[in-house]
Amino acid sequence: MSGPLRLVPDEGGSERTVQLRTLPLKLRRPAPQEPVPGAEEGLDLSADPLDELAERLRDICADAVHPYEIAAFLESDGLSDEQAALLYGRPDAFTVAEELFEKVERRYPGQSSEFANPWRADPWRCVVRGLVFALPGLGYLLGANLFATTRMRFGLPSGMLALSIATLVSWGFNQALAHRSYRWLSRLRRREAAICLAVGAPLGALVASAAAYVVGGPLGALCFAAGQSCYLGAATVLLVLGREKFLLLALAPASVGAGVVLAADVPQAVRTVVLLASVALAVGLAVRELLVCVRGGERESVALKLPIRQEVPHLLFGLACGTLTLIAGLGETIHQAVLASSHTMHSAAGVLPEVRTTPTGPAMIALTLSLGLAEWLLFRYRAMAVAALRTSHTTGQFTRRTGGILLGCLFIYLTTVAALDAAATVLWPGAPALGVPQLGAMLLLGGSLWLALLLNAFGFSWSTALICLAAAGAESTGLLTGADPIVLQLLGCGAAAIVLTAIAGHALGRTTQHR
Repeated sequence: MSGPLRLVPDEGGSERTVQLRTLPLKLRRPAPQEPVPGAEEGLDLSADPLDELAERLRDICADAVHPYEIAAFLESDGLSDEQAALLYGRPDAFTVAEELFEKVERRYPGQSSEFANPWRADPWRCVVRGLVFALPGLGYLLGANLFATTRMRFGLPSGMLALSIATLVSWGFNQALAHRSYRWLSRLRRREAAICLAVGAPLGALVASAAAYVVGGPLGALCFAAGQSCYLGAATVLLVLGREKFLLLALAPASVGAGVVLAADVPQAVRTVVLLASVALAVGLAVRELLVCVRGGERESVALKLPIRQEVPHLLFGLACGTLTLIAGLGETIHQAVLASSHTMHSAAGVLPEVRTTPTGPAMIALTLSLGLAEWLLFRYRAMAVAALRTSHTTGQFTRRTGGILLGCLFIYLTTVAALDAAATVLWPGAPALGVPQLGAMLLLGGSLWLALLLNAFGFSWSTALICLAAAGAESTGLLTGADPIVLQLLGCGAAAIVLTAIAGHALGRTTQHR
């Protein structure tokens, strides 16, 4: 048998444990209390036994979007090809399923109060997550004086490269750490997830700080990079364990301090104390939550090991996303540094060229603030896809509906990013508006990242990692050779967005992806 044998509803009893729902009623073994002689002569079967089966399985057949769904149920109920031929005169169970699919009219109930969609998301929680993604950027206002902008290293303000490398390492490492911890949580092992975070978060902070130290820079910049690495590790712990509000509390000192800095001149010592207060709060709250999970959770009796190789694509994806985002934020600065180095090789003048900046500050704020909406739209897409699965009459109709849902969610996200950028530009003192090419590059980056996150949620981790890594590698190579960063982003993120859209439209249009 290919599946468990089911009891017929309202016909229980110890004598009916092997009765099949797919067996015609008149052919089921009668109860042994009163044997009826000559029952074989009085079966009184209908002209086509399949009509009786269609009536009994009407609900299952009416909700099916393909005959294979009915065939899967028949096989799980124990109907073999021999039984299909003996009882219904059909060569196999698939033929029975196809005829049942044709006999029973489609009846899709659609949304109802009884249908519990597993992909409901709390919008306020997504808002809080968007804030905790964006507010750490205020820390750069407090620590700006720690970077020696009058000294250059590798063509960049001294300390900027060390901070960038530490950021990339933290993003990649914490992306893999978060995925591994979520795997433990999906197995209802919160204690093991907490242990994983307790080991991984300090290790990631140490590796990122060591990478910044190897690159080198002013002591203040290296300390800032180490503090940022500690904060990112603590933030990973709190976000994975669902304690976004704790993280928001930890960011309160830095947020208030940044507001004061914008209004008045604050000594660097006070700024450093405020930064340390936020980092200490985040680390302290993360440690507290880990202790609660480890001490409060029961040790599982069954040992379970998760292969580490499944975290590799998420590590690469984090590195690729970090690289693409850094190029969007610092692309023009790196471009000017490369040009300055090229001019220095052909000139004996020791005058340092002025590093020009572009209006990427509001764009980065818009992208980080939109991450909360991005998460909510991921849940919304999955919820609407499940609803489409229940209401679609054919597989083609389901594919068209999911394609429309995908494009609709993407349109909402990109429109919101553009609106946030416009609002941030108005509020940012002296920030010029983005031009059409810059805005297009930012929207392509945002669209690529959202599509990659969506495909990651459906298990296409290697595909998204390699696509984003290829785009990041191409943009980095072109940037280091002196190419225009905006053109590189339009080409790299544009190509990635096209490929990811094609993959998402094809793969997520299949009903099997939403079961």
